Amino acid sequence: MDVTIVDPAWEKLTYKEKNHQLFLREKALLDGFLAHGAISRAQHDQSLHDLTEKMEESK
Repeated sequence: MDVTIVDPAWEKLTYKEKNHQLFLREKALLDGFLAHGAISRAQHDQSLHDLTEKMEESK
């Protein structure tokens, strides 16, 4: 799967800014899973906690 992002604005972002954008995308995905009942609240919260720690984000 090709994950190349062809967006001039993306290229101008710093490493930290790119990581933050990726974090927001992953969080939105988790929120969507929860909203559609694909995962439980406990799974959502654990996954969000793990994601937050790995990407060094704050909630």
